Amino acid sequence: MPLPFLSPAYRKAGLALALSGLFLCGSLSPAMAFKLFGIQLWGKDEEEAAKVIDPVEYSLTLNDNTDDTELKEAIENASRLKQDEDQPVSGDLGLALRARDDRDRLLAALYEKARYGGTVDVTVNGQPLDSLPPDPDFPDGAPVPVVVTVNPGPVFTFGTVTFEKDAGGRDPKDYDLEPGERADSTLIIKAGEKVVEDLKEGGRPFAKLSARTAVADHKTNRVDVTIAADSGPVAPFGTVAIKGARTVNPDFVREYSRLDQRQRYSPEEMRKAQERLRKLGVFSSITIREAETLDRDGSLPLTIEVSEGKHRYFGVGADFSSTDGFGLQGYWGHRNLFGEAESLRIEGSVSRLGETLDATALDYSAGILFTKPGAFGPTTAFNASIRAAMLDPDAYKAQTITGLVSVSKELTAIDTLSVGAELGWMNIEEDAYDDKRRYLVPALPIDFVRDARDNTLNPTEGYRATASIKPSYDIYGSTVFSSFEGSISGYYGIGPDDRTVLAARLSAGVVAGGSELTDIPATRRFYLGGGGTVRGFAYQEISPRNADDDLLGGRSYVNINAEARVGITDTISIVPFVDAAAVSTKTAPDFSDVKIGAGIGVRYNTSFGPIRVDFAVPLNPYDGGTRYGIYAGIGQSF
Repeated sequence: MPLPFLSPAYRKAGLALALSGLFLCGSLSPAMAFKLFGIQLWGKDEEEAAKVIDPVEYSLTLNDNTDDTELKEAIENASRLKQDEDQPVSGDLGLALRARDDRDRLLAALYEKARYGGTVDVTVNGQPLDSLPPDPDFPDGAPVPVVVTVNPGPVFTFGTVTFEKDAGGRDPKDYDLEPGERADSTLIIKAGEKVVEDLKEGGRPFAKLSARTAVADHKTNRVDVTIAADSGPVAPFGTVAIKGARTVNPDFVREYSRLDQRQRYSPEEMRKAQERLRKLGVFSSITIREAETLDRDGSLPLTIEVSEGKHRYFGVGADFSSTDGFGLQGYWGHRNLFGEAESLRIEGSVSRLGETLDATALDYSAGILFTKPGAFGPTTAFNASIRAAMLDPDAYKAQTITGLVSVSKELTAIDTLSVGAELGWMNIEEDAYDDKRRYLVPALPIDFVRDARDNTLNPTEGYRATASIKPSYDIYGSTVFSSFEGSISGYYGIGPDDRTVLAARLSAGVVAGGSELTDIPATRRFYLGGGGTVRGFAYQEISPRNADDDLLGGRSYVNINAEARVGITDTISIVPFVDAAAVSTKTAPDFSDVKIGAGIGVRYNTSFGPIRVDFAVPLNPYDGGTRYGIYAGIGQSF
């Protein structure tokens, strides 16, 4: 039996509806409504659900006739009658239309699970669905009975798989169409899309499918697949026009996109350009359109359509830790200062609120940051900042002012190198040494970042590695010292849609130079503990100590974090974790006193990143030290 819903032109409207349901049935699940501060975060508002014109209630009987747990879940997720059975529909005709839609969606769900011989029978008020009049009239006073009976039929597998025309010569295994494997319809659809994508990545902008057919043999329960494609000519990118730019310089947009360099056509390069422009923060929408024909020179003209967002912004933020109190942040910024996406940001923060009633013992910071993207070509950026802080952690009191200028360059799509010049002034008082000392420290920070994560806000695979070197010289103390730090974090998704993610991070650092520990400013020594390093311990609680239990700070450290982000729903995850660290006064790490914290957290995923709440306890606490920690913030812990 041929399956026309897989051909390029869908000839049957009902099967076209079933196909569209394919992409919905896997993501539909029951949801509860939830509001926060009057804002609907998820689910349907009960008041809105109650506003149904001519409400008709129904009672559903869904017979799935299967013991296959995966298929049973797919059937229930595909059925809108099942998902919304507690909500009335609008009118008798609305119920009939909902039932017809359900039949198409359920057939699509069966095809998705390779059940091409399956059937779906629906009766409404005892009448077969196809025998209902155009404008049905069901009795009032009681829910209308709806019976859906699914007969899944056998599982079909792939038989012969043929690639023809410009798609010829391809290996079915590369497109998940291996003969003998389960013939899910989604695999056939994705294979056709991937063939076109592969041809386009070969520089052929007009590649398209010319055939995608599947024939089901009900005697052998096999599906024979044929995919054919026309590749079209190879072409480079051509002229790039800019539309919609009002205050942002169009020439800057064109150059920063890097699509005007006449390289060979590539959809991936277009996606990278779109993401690159999005990260500038000046556009609310970005669309890159291809011309329908090649230019006279054989190149493909492009048009980048942009819509500018608000350039001025302000905001506030907050975080919380039971060990360190509340932190509040405020900021104001401008995203397009001089017309080429120059960013200016003024920010300030106060932390440890609630930990002490003494306002002079809180931590304060303020800063002004400037960034000029594309400063020395589209792959570079110029950064300048000045920051001031008054800090009063347990280890020391400090007033600091730091100025920094740097240039960063994208070496590759995932590698970035930054080189800068920094000047820092510090006035530090330490109880451990009964000492008050000033430092004036010029430094030359060099930072390298390789970011191969699939998502910066909530990664499910890939890794991120960093390395930094900071040669420094204290002018007041005539001391040369340098710090070296590095880290690597990795992510591995497990299960359907990477519902569970295993994440781990290893970081280490060392400060070399200076004959005495106090030759190194306390703000440049290592103190660990808190939500960013070892949860369960207070901020900077993990440190070498003297006989009076005063914190000394370390010359070296090693920190390990591991957690499992277990998805419970599409938006909520439970996260068990273990953190460990060792800090030493020696330049070589000393593992004689490794501090370990463990706990569990909850993540609620949003469009701006996960909202995080963690509870942790130290497994080997200090005498008189922290016994537990609760941390709340935005973003994953690493």
